[in-house]
Amino acid sequence: MQILIVDDDELTLELLSNTLLTSGYEVITACNGKQALELLDSTNCRLVISDWEMPEMNGLELCCAIRSQRFSRYIYTILLTSHTSAQDIVDGLSAGADDFIGKPFNPAELIVRVRAGERVMSLETRDLAIFAMAKLAESRDPETGAHLERVRSFAKTLAQELHRQGSFQDAIDAQFCSLIYLTSPLHDIGKVAIPDCVLLKPGRLSDREFEIMKSHTLRGAETLEAALQEHPNARFLSMARDIAACHHERYDGTGYPRGLVGDDIPLAARVVSVADVYDALTTKRVYKAAFAHDVARSIITEESGKQFDPRVVDGFLAVEEAFIEIRDRYSRADVLAYETA
Repeated sequence: MQILIVDDDELTLELLSNTLLTSGYEVITACNGKQALELLDSTNCRLVISDWEMPEMNGLELCCAIRSQRFSRYIYTILLTSHTSAQDIVDGLSAGADDFIGKPFNPAELIVRVRAGERVMSLETRDLAIFAMAKLAESRDPETGAHLERVRSFAKTLAQELHRQGSFQDAIDAQFCSLIYLTSPLHDIGKVAIPDCVLLKPGRLSDREFEIMKSHTLRGAETLEAALQEHPNARFLSMARDIAACHHERYDGTGYPRGLVGDDIPLAARVVSVADVYDALTTKRVYKAAFAHDVARSIITEESGKQFDPRVVDGFLAVEEAFIEIRDRYSRADVLAYETA
């Protein structure tokens, strides 16, 4: 495992490095928070041990930057500091630190706390398993490209904006934003039950075929509900079920499978609905060419209050530049993957 040590004191860097290297860890170092962020951008490092007091960007500022959702992976952060008062601990935890080690540090304590961090990060294995399951379902349709990656990025960006605006103050928090990124890829998991002759049909579906296609919402929800019965306290399963069941509901009540109206549609599904439709509009499919952003924007705006929650549409309009950036980023990735295949 690779660990990033951040400290402007060369002696402390050396002592920390030797302790970690002796215990079998790989070590990289930085002398301030700004340099640390650059290394986190260019590596897959997932654990940081940082001094509190540093030039350019101190430990608290580094924690805040790491928690600003700029990284798709979770980065466990330990502050190494002589600031040990109750208020210092509150300040550090509020900034996003996961743990503290006092100065001067005890080598045995350092290793124990690093191993505790490794246990916490093992939870990310759950996230990878969920995404792998979603990708397996998507793999039946080669036309979708990086659909899941785009949709979850759109959904998270939109949820964060709604949180910032306070539009759903009692419903959206930091955990909601993280969970929608985790669970939104499962929105079409029920398509594993749809036969290829319907799922991959290049032309318009017949009425009967469309009814079969619509059943993917119920099939996905039933699968996730079964898992939820076994783990009733797993909030991510509850959100995933709601998204799978309701992302084709319409705000005016004319959607499927249950014809829910307005706020009766789970909020996570209302958010994913905008993200999913935007992606469908702006990417090429077997039955259509890709629409330009302005066309997709116009369609979504026209459907405000009909297909979509108006508050969610307002959030989309506030972050449309971020949507364009996400779309372009994954479009470039798709082209690169095609060229190197």
